[in-house]
This record gives sequence, C-alpha cells and structure tokens, in this order.
Amino acid sequence: MKDKRKPRRDLPQINERVRFPKIRVIDTDGTQLGIITSEEGRRLAEEKELDLVLVSDKSDPPVCRIMDYGKYKFEQEKKAREARKKQHTATVKEVKMRYKIDDHDYQVRVNNAKRFLKEGDKVKATITFRGREIQHSNLAEQLLNRMANDLEEVAEIQQRPKREGRNMMMLLAPKK
Repeated sequence: MKDKRKPRRDLPQINERVRFPKIRVIDTDGTQLGIITSEEGRRLAEEKELDLVLVSDKSDPPVCRIMDYGKYKFEQEKKAREARKKQHTATVKEVKMRYKIDDHDYQVRVNNAKRFLKEGDKVKATITFRGREIQHSNLAEQLLNRMANDLEEVAEIQQRPKREGRNMMMLLAPKK
C-alpha cells in the first residue's frame, strides 16, 4: 500500500526535505561555499555532523545553511519567549462615580486612576445617572474635565467625555 499523504508544508526544510537541483550553501562561519547540488550540500553537512537547513526558497538558487538545527530552533524559541515576557498589554481599568460625589470620594477615584495609569493601564472614567439626574449631564462633564485636569501630568485624554445612554464616560491613556 502506497503512502498517499501530501508532504507537510509546516515541517522545516532540512536535510532530505531540501529538494532543489542546485542550491547556494553557506557554511557555519558564514562563508559561502557556492552553488552546488542538494546531495552534495547534505554530504557536507553530514561530514560536519550538522544539518542542511533551507533559509530562503524565494531566491534563485535557493539558499541553504549548514547548522545545528536543534540548537537553532531552541534559540528561536528562547527569543520568542523573551519577546513575550517584555511586552505589556494595556488593559482598561474603570473608575466609576456619580456626579454628586463628595470631595474625599473623588480624591480616592483620582488616586486609583493615577495608580492604574502609572502601571501602564488605560483608565475609563464613568459617571452613572439615575432617574432625573440625566438632566444634569453638564455637571458630569465638568467633573470629568476636572478629573482630566487633575491627572494631566500622568495621562492624556484618548476620548473626550461623551454620553452613552445613562452613562457619561471618558478614556484616559498613560503619557509616553
């Protein structure tokens, strides 16, 4: 029974998988060995007990390199792990209040927002209206503008105060 599976495209092209009549080979130290057949390139790699790895199949002729593939793959994974470790995804933290907020409570919200911004997160300041309070949306907008002024040394306004249904919200991002 013949094996009718298609060759896997996601597998790396190393050693026997390199199937080009002529290839350009680069040695371990970076010197070019010239354009040779893929069998000859495999033989050179086997003599050094290394792998023949396809680097670029777009060029003419395709470029292969003689290297320890296991070590190369490990180094690539290590670099990817380091890159993931260094990146910080900015999450959006919310600070909720009402427009009739007491001064001390307001200061608590400002301090929380300041802490979130210093940690590198965005802050969504939301004012909720109940019942007829929605008639005083101008007071809520004044409160959000006051908050933006109090946080101007650590934050920049990403979205100005705007009303959405029974809420008024503003988005602040940390300054670069």
